[in-house]
Order: sequence, then structure tokens, then C-alpha cells
Amino acid sequence: MKNYVRRYTVVILSSLTCCLTTGCMDDFLDRPPLSDLAPQDYLWEEAHLASYTIARYSTFPTHSTASFGTFGIDADTDNMAAQSSSTQYVPGQWRVSQSGGEWNFENIYECNYFINTVVPRWHNGEINGSADNVKHYIGEMYFLRAYEYFKKVQSLGDFPIVRENLPNDTEILTAASKRMPRTEVVRFILSDLDSAIMLMSVKAPDGLKNRLSRDCAHLFKSRVALYEATWLKYFQGTPFVPNGKGWPGAQKEYNQNYQFQAGSIEQEIDWLLDQAIASAQIVADSHTLTENNQVLQQTATDQQNPYFDMFSDVDMSGYDEVLLWRQYDKGLKIVHNVPVMAQLGNYGVGLTKGMVDGFLMSNGLPIYDKDSGYHGDDYIADVRAERDGRLWLFLKEPGQRNVIYNEGEGTNATPVEIIPDITNSSIAYTFTTGYTIRKGLSYDAAQCYNNQGFTGCIVFRATEAYLNYMEAYYERFGQLDATARQYWTELRERAGVDPDFQKTIDATVISKEAESDWGAYSAGKLLTDATLYNIRRERRCELMAEGLREMDLKRWRAKDQMISTAYHIKGFKLWGPMQEWYVVNGSSKLTYGTASANVSSPSRSEYLLPYEKTGKELVYNGYRWAMAHYLSPIATRHFLDTSVNNDVSTSPIYQNPGWPTAADKPAIGY
Repeated sequence: MKNYVRRYTVVILSSLTCCLTTGCMDDFLDRPPLSDLAPQDYLWEEAHLASYTIARYSTFPTHSTASFGTFGIDADTDNMAAQSSSTQYVPGQWRVSQSGGEWNFENIYECNYFINTVVPRWHNGEINGSADNVKHYIGEMYFLRAYEYFKKVQSLGDFPIVRENLPNDTEILTAASKRMPRTEVVRFILSDLDSAIMLMSVKAPDGLKNRLSRDCAHLFKSRVALYEATWLKYFQGTPFVPNGKGWPGAQKEYNQNYQFQAGSIEQEIDWLLDQAIASAQIVADSHTLTENNQVLQQTATDQQNPYFDMFSDVDMSGYDEVLLWRQYDKGLKIVHNVPVMAQLGNYGVGLTKGMVDGFLMSNGLPIYDKDSGYHGDDYIADVRAERDGRLWLFLKEPGQRNVIYNEGEGTNATPVEIIPDITNSSIAYTFTTGYTIRKGLSYDAAQCYNNQGFTGCIVFRATEAYLNYMEAYYERFGQLDATARQYWTELRERAGVDPDFQKTIDATVISKEAESDWGAYSAGKLLTDATLYNIRRERRCELMAEGLREMDLKRWRAKDQMISTAYHIKGFKLWGPMQEWYVVNGSSKLTYGTASANVSSPSRSEYLLPYEKTGKELVYNGYRWAMAHYLSPIATRHFLDTSVNNDVSTSPIYQNPGWPTAADKPAIGY
């Protein structure tokens, strides 16, 4: 049980060190050395609160030196493919761990320590500093606790609600391990976000949007509420929702006779959608979309495109659409490698054919429509021609300029986009699918020294609120109101697509869309509503490579179809004219049909199949799915730690649907 206890002295002192790098230097030399500051002397001042909360920001997605940063998170979905496949698409390969996993409380305990310590002092007027800033930092911690709990809901579903620091007592800690129904956890999250909204300032104290603000809480509230509402809708009646058939929570006495607070699951869904609608509108109505002038800058004299620059600017504070971003600093050695990877193969993460095909033509028609004017996919230039401006802008094409400023600097710069290097086995250089993006690409060669990039990283942007409102309103009422129509029109106009979305809806053939878009499904069935599908499409295209695709696919229950029918991840059309790109001195670099093949065989598909080259790949016959994989398993150790005489059946913890409690075992029954 000792693993359940957090040693807060270490947490406190490590948080203090953050002062040195987060703008808390005022009067620092007049303070006692950190090594002399005891826990009881901490969290009495505004600066202490500021440093403690900012230290918890590491929970947010961020850029790094060994990945494509936030732009690579969508790998292992139908949108993007990494160099190697995920075991989640190989039933039997994902197994229960002996220890570790998502069942942990370290970050939650850090949040609770702050709240339990600071809030009473605040109520008693004992915190020194600006009253408004003190309130703001307390609000930040409520947000951060909500954020941690939402991660638990997404990965585990039902989860204990722990509000206080607990003593190292087996009986107390075991009792606290009781899993609360996911709907109760979500209501707890929303309550924390309401506290954050009440306490946080409209603008963050730093003035640069490197810290949370009130609208971040509104946006995140809309995300959480929409997530749970759609999860309950599409998993209704299954073991994955409270009171569903086979729900494992019903096996424990403490969860028997559970009732939804709204009265029924249908009423709970409606309540959640109402929360999402209201919160999303607050953000969307307060922030304008960044201009996309439809210019892909290629020379220093070309007009710059604010929409393009927004994803790779050094200073993102001037973009109204950006609500929270992380700043990097080369001098402080707070750096990443995204600019280098954006000029190469995106660190082995490529767009799929499905993602590319999902974008409309600029005239608003799907590519399969006879009047669309689609140019085909023999060449990447053809794929980009007359398409949705987001694809045209961000899909890279050989020969394009990657460097415009400070040319000659950046020892790892790639000044001109190369032919996709699909045969390179190095993750840093391979173009996994042949399709790569320029989101995150900086034209400044000074950003392209290996592991020395310092462009900003967006954490939250207001565009999501537009999309959340549209989807939540339609799910709630089965139609679009004037506000949803306005938001959708603004998004399409910014994208350079005919704003008449009804034209798209009328031309949509969902069975055709399903060939490349998992979002065409829910619960293993094709959607029958073309409007809802196109709302999902809009979300997919606008948020491409921004790390929300897996969340969406799960809440829509959009992977069931792969239980019975394999899905093959495809890249660009290799076995057409583009194969000539790989002929050197009359000999092709492409090899296939052998155990050492570097590309897939043309007999399997004219498109590059990144996971079907040698026959040894676990997904050589396509992606498959297991229902249990919608949630992660809880490791065996946690059942044993809370059991009597190592009898896991006596633990108050129950395993997620389809997963055994024994270690190294795959999902069963689902």
C-alpha cells in the first residue's frame, strides 16, 4: 500500500525550483535558500502558488527533442501512421501489466495537496500577494486536477474520486480505492472546472497566454461534457457505461443501485450536451479565427499567411485564437526538434490516404463526386490541386521551399522539400506513408539545428469551441441553429471551401466515406445522418495532427467495425507514376515480395501499405479491434495491494470490461 502514498516534501521542494525558470525572480535573493525552506514555510505567498501550479503544466501535451511533438500524437489512428503499428490493433498482443499503468494518483495527490493546503489559508486571508493573482492560481489548480481526472476517465472510465491527502493506512487507502461510476467522475471534473471558471482571470497574469485563463476552462469544460455525452450515447447498454448490461461496477456492493443524477442516462446525456453547448459558445463568441489568406509563402517577398504561421510562430501571444501555448527558449535550453522534423518525414509519422481523401474539393464536393473536378492522386501535386485550403496548405509536395529566412544557418535544415524517402529505415528520416505535413514548419533555418528548435506549442485554441458547439447542438437537437450555422460557415470560409455546407451534405455518400474514415461509423454501424457525418469530417480536417483524433474515435465508438473486418492503413499511390521517383541510374530502389522488402508489393495495392511489406508485421493482414481496447486494463499489482490475502476478488477495485486481472493476459470476451 505504500505505493499509494505521495511524499509531499519532495513535491514541494521540486516545485520551488520552478521559480528560477518561470518569471518568479522578484526578490528571490532576499528569500532563504530552497534547501532551508521547510514544507510548513511554503505556499504562503503568491509566488509560491505561481511556481507550484506552473510545475504541474507538464501534464499538457508538448513538443520534444525526440518526436514530432504534438503534431505526431494522432499516430495509430486512421489519420496518421507511425513507423511501427500499435498493439491495440492486434487482439491478443495488448496484455495486462503486472504493475504500473494508468492507475496512479501521483499528479492527483499533488493537486490535492495544494488545494487542501492553500484554500483554507486563502479563506483565512493568510496568503501574501495580489488577491486576484492568488485566486487565479487556486483556479489553475482546480483546472489541473480536472485535467488529470479527465485523462483517467478516457483511459480507465470509472475511477476513485480522491479529494484529500490520505494517511499511510491500509484500511483507509483500500476504502479510497473504490471506483466511482464514470458519470460521477465527470460531474466532479465539471465541478472543478466551474471552480476554475469562478476563480481564474479572463486574462492570465503573465499577459502572454503561457498560463491558463478562464476561457481555457470554458473550452475544456465543453470538451469534457461533449466527450461523456457522446460516450454514454454510443456505448449505452454495454458494460462500458454505468448500469449497462454486464457493467462490472454492479458486482461491487458500493455501486449497486446506482442512479444517474439527471434521472436517466438519456437525461444525463442531454444535461451534458447542454453544458457543452453553453461553454463552447462562451469561447467561440469571444475569439475570432486567425486569417487564412490562402497563400503558401515560398519567397521572402510573398505575403505571409497568419493561419500557417500560427502553428510555428516563436511568439503565439498575438493570435486571438490561441488560448494557451508553451513558450520555448534556446538560451535557457528549453527546446525541441519539431522544425527539423517538419522539414523531413515528420519523425516517421505520415498522413494516411484516408486522412487526405477526407478533405473536400474547394468547391465543397467530395472527391468521388462526378462534378468535383478531382485531379486524382498519381502525383502529390494532383492531390493538392483545388482542394480544401487546409490540405493544400499543409500537405507537403516535393520541390517546395522549406527555408526562406536565414538560409545557410541550420545544419539540419532541408531547404527544398525532397522526394518522400520511403525506404529509409531510420525513424528520424523515413516518410512512413509518403504523405507528410508542414504544420509546425518554420521557414527560419535558425530553428533547424538538431534539438535546438524554439517555436511555440499550442495547447488550446478556440477553434475547438466552434466545433464542439456544432456537434453538441446537433447531437442534442438533431438540427443546426443559427449559431452553429454561423460557426460552420466561418470555418469553411477560413479553410477556402465553398461555405455552402448543405451542398456537401447533399453530395455525401457515407458508404464511400467509410472506406477511409472511421468517423463514418458508430457502434459498428454506418451513420445514416449525412449532416452529423460532415460535422465529424469538419472536425477531422480542422484538427488534423493536433492530438484529438483518438479521443474522438473512442467517444464515437468508431472502431467496432474492425472486430469483424480488417482495415488496411494506406499511404500515397506508390505504384503509379511516382514509382519513377525511386529509379536511380536505371535501377529502382524499391524492393518487395521478400523478407527484407522496403515497400509493399503492387499485387497487394497500388498504394503504399506501411505495415504490409515483409509479411512479418503483426498487422500484415490489416488492423483488427477488440471491444475491451476502448479502455485500458488495470495492472494486477493494484488488485493485490487492496486485497485480503492476495485474493483479488476481495479488492474493492474491479477490472475493466473484457480484461482479466491476471498479469500478461490479453483481453477476453470482447
